[in-house]
Amino acid sequence: MSIADPSAQRLAARDPRLAPWRAFLIAYTQVARRLDEELRSEHGLSLQEYGALVHLVEAPGRRLRMGRLAEALLLSKSGVTRLVDRLVEDGLVARSSCSSDARGAEATLTDAGVDRLRGASPTHLRGISSFFLDAIPPDDLAAVQRAMQLVAEHAALAGSPCAAADEPADDAADEPADALG
Repeated sequence: MSIADPSAQRLAARDPRLAPWRAFLIAYTQVARRLDEELRSEHGLSLQEYGALVHLVEAPGRRLRMGRLAEALLLSKSGVTRLVDRLVEDGLVARSSCSSDARGAEATLTDAGVDRLRGASPTHLRGISSFFLDAIPPDDLAAVQRAMQLVAEHAALAGSPCAAADEPADDAADEPADALG
């Protein structure tokens, strides 16, 4: 079934097919809350701040334009500005003008930011193991990964202005996609 298929069965509030969605939301909220609590108590970092540091350490030159960082963190421009302001205040990030476009601002990870990230990473990975991986039987991990990849790809396709042009014109669109490429 394609994304814009008018024959798709409409959902009602009590539709039992919503159970996996609700379980996903509850699980995500609970795991994210626990990861955030651990990072805050042990390292003085929020989960969002940790995520920003991870994106910056993985970026070329350990720097990203503010707009790209906002996009990566699913934040508004003002939200990422406030987040980066806190990281700058803590000496973990420096803000500078974009080298290729002086109108743009960049966030650059400092050495102190790298050190803080290195210190916090074992806590974060321990939390992922404890709150996520330990809850899923090892034989089910591949299925969870495939399902989440399919959901992410489907949502990305739905948001693409080229989504309709990307869909095959024949009945192949009704066949499940290979999530692992």
